[in-house]
Amino acid sequence: MAATPALIKELRELTGSGMSDCKKALEQTNGDIKKAVEFLREKGLAAAEKKSGRIAAEGLVGLLVAPDFSKAAMVEVNSETDFVAKNADFITYVNDVCTQVLDSKSADVEAFLQEKWSKGDGENVQDALKGKIATIGENLNIRRFIRFEKSAPGIIASYVHGGGKIGALLEIDGPSTDNVKEMGYNLCMQIAALFPKYLNVSDVDQEYIESERKILDAAAKNDPSNASKPAQVIEKMVEGRINKQMKEICLMEQEYVKDTSMTVKAYVESVAKEVGAEVKLVRFACYEKGEGIEKKQEDFAEEVAKAMQG
Repeated sequence: MAATPALIKELRELTGSGMSDCKKALEQTNGDIKKAVEFLREKGLAAAEKKSGRIAAEGLVGLLVAPDFSKAAMVEVNSETDFVAKNADFITYVNDVCTQVLDSKSADVEAFLQEKWSKGDGENVQDALKGKIATIGENLNIRRFIRFEKSAPGIIASYVHGGGKIGALLEIDGPSTDNVKEMGYNLCMQIAALFPKYLNVSDVDQEYIESERKILDAAAKNDPSNASKPAQVIEKMVEGRINKQMKEICLMEQEYVKDTSMTVKAYVESVAKEVGAEVKLVRFACYEKGEGIEKKQEDFAEEVAKAMQG
């Protein structure tokens, strides 16, 4: 069977590959669509391997929350360029990864990659990812994910900033009222804006606090302006700085950004009073796209020179 325009169109829609590649695949497989898809996948996987060494520091943070707010998934999928991150095919892929993570039992990315891909035909997540690399033409990476699931009454709140630049999840125990849902959304916005490290002061590692106390104490004693101050005064200064730091890194101690006259703790208590029931923040998570990934600095002139030589 010849590589007719209709078959080429069908194969392009199935694989997203270029017209000439589709034509060649159909010619090599005597017009068999299924074998042509396999031919392109094999070719695409080889291309994907070549791309795997390139740094993927762009991409999206994706979020998916169950309709009843009982569970949620957050993922970071990276691409090489922001241009691809805005591509509809890539956005759909990130949403598909979120959907699978939501019901996955895998504890880490390594295990997740070996799961059967829910959108494929017998392939696993790893193979589907390589196929997507071949289709899109950039290195892609499922970097991390987290899944929240509630057993007690309450909700899981979420917020995505900048179309996928930052994402936040917050688990809340309490009634699923509009007040609590609004509070959850507001606090997810706060988490995305201020990046707290801990929920409560009690969650902070005591070794970290003692280490900070020693550093601040030494710095205060070495400051010439404190030379005449009694030890008790310096001790109070150090404790004041420790407390200030706790207010910055602990969500419950932070000033509530929408009303700086109260802390987050006071805001939660005010909502609990409104609904007439206990409301408790359980845990939170925040992802920033490309956080901690060192981007490769490209020398464009050098790259062109190499291309001309090769």
